[in-house]
Amino acid sequence: MTPREAARAIWQAALAAGDPGPLVRSHLRPDSRWKRVLVLGCGKASGAMAHAAEEVLGNRIAEGFVVVKDGYTAPLERIRLAEAGHPVPDERGLAASARLLALARSAGEDDLVLFLVSGGGSALTPAPAPPVTLAEKQAVTRLLLAAGAPIDELNTVRKHLSGFKGGQLAREAWPATVLTLALSDVIGDPLDVIASGPTAPDSSTFVGALEVLERRGVRARAPTSVVARLEAGARGEIPETPKPRDRVFDRVSNVVIGNNALVTEAAIATAARLGYRPHFLTRELHGEARRVARELVERARGLEPPACLVAGGETTVTVQGTGTGGRCQELALAAALELQSGEGLTVLAAGTDGTDGPTDAAGAIIDGSTVARGRAGGTDARRALEANDAYHYLRASGDLLVTGPTNTNLLDLYVVVRT
Repeated sequence: MTPREAARAIWQAALAAGDPGPLVRSHLRPDSRWKRVLVLGCGKASGAMAHAAEEVLGNRIAEGFVVVKDGYTAPLERIRLAEAGHPVPDERGLAASARLLALARSAGEDDLVLFLVSGGGSALTPAPAPPVTLAEKQAVTRLLLAAGAPIDELNTVRKHLSGFKGGQLAREAWPATVLTLALSDVIGDPLDVIASGPTAPDSSTFVGALEVLERRGVRARAPTSVVARLEAGARGEIPETPKPRDRVFDRVSNVVIGNNALVTEAAIATAARLGYRPHFLTRELHGEARRVARELVERARGLEPPACLVAGGETTVTVQGTGTGGRCQELALAAALELQSGEGLTVLAAGTDGTDGPTDAAGAIIDGSTVARGRAGGTDARRALEANDAYHYLRASGDLLVTGPTNTNLLDLYVVVRT
């Protein structure tokens, strides 16, 4: 098995460990205590999670509705599924949010609301609070993404422009019992950040949301209504999102059923099985993708071959150019520029959801010949990196990793094989 084949095999084993079906089934059982069971969901994995819930609960489900990113569908019988825009919300997500809120409000004291949530759920459930419009929420989302805002900062702003996020779905469902099963795509698994925490107490504030706009340098360019709402909230003129000890959480249970640990542990075990000495770095890898790429390469150079460095997390990209790419592709291209031909390092960087940025690639697998292959095809790696155009370069060099929708979402995986 070549190093590239080994990296791909490690990746495939990691994806299999993140299959949401067994995770959901292990946390559910049929229960006759409830008058009705309503199944709600949002996120890239919520379709697959709903399919597993149907397998367990069957005709105990009175009604259900989940919203997923385009292409992340699943065969469902009792639960309706809709697709919507991600990472920038759209009108379909607006309609889906309204449907989820209406179902939550319909729940009574003797009902169970099963909420299935995974990464991507925040963008898929726009419920802009007046006078903020969907177009204005889209605009501030694009500004923050381009400024390299990490998911916790992005969600702090989203929650305070929304009638759905930051515990507000739980508020609408009260006094029903709510059980939330969550797949975490966030470093550290904070419940109030996963999909912006629709059923979790919110630790963020209007003041914090304003600070995010300032820190990312977008306040002056943000829509007037967005800034006005956040300023009004900071002055106490708009009620805050529900906080810990609010009565709406008295009958709410939030359970993280899967996270990046599943992915990295499977990667480590597979690397060992393939004959590589595994070295686990962290599940909290973060920061600018280009800087992280240099650090990963430097660490891997210090390992005695055959070895495999494994890490999980999620990097960011501050966009300066006009190209196409994603954080994993940017990291991979930056790593390729650090390598020498014949150095014996192969780097895989990919999102477990199968999507990296606004592209059809999960990420890339590069090695010491990536830059030479691109040069032979008439492309320049450094120029592509400066333009944030990793996608087109890596497609030309044959290094993209394309999986299609994986129906899970447990952060990113980074693998460096040293031979």
